[in-house]
Amino acid sequence: MSNRIRHEGIIDSIDGGCVHVRILQTSACAACKVAGYCNAAEAKEKIVDVFQTDASAMKVGDTVTVSTTGNIAAQALLWAFGFPFILMVAVLVIVLWQTKNEGMAALSGLLTLIPYYGLLFLLRHRMRRKMSFVIE
Repeated sequence: MSNRIRHEGIIDSIDGGCVHVRILQTSACAACKVAGYCNAAEAKEKIVDVFQTDASAMKVGDTVTVSTTGNIAAQALLWAFGFPFILMVAVLVIVLWQTKNEGMAALSGLLTLIPYYGLLFLLRHRMRRKMSFVIE
């Protein structure tokens, strides 16, 4: 059993060794027969950057399959949502315990996210190398 997440896509553009692939991200119910009558079904187009050493064999408009491992997807979710949630709650509890001021605790918890996501932004190139898609 394969632990890979795959999406069909179309090559949108090629910049040197970076292939930009347009994929259609669908919700779980988008494949349902009655999805057209339901407001819960949604589909969004996403552009995925795939760093390919041999991009010369590909051209714009080609249909490709991009994939990544389930571990990479879980790691990305942890960095994007898990760690900031834990950090925000920890700061909220510590500030509330120290000051007994709920407003200050809530504001401090939210303001903690600014440097966290700023740091993620600064480390985006390093994370891009570790968490990447491949073209199959």
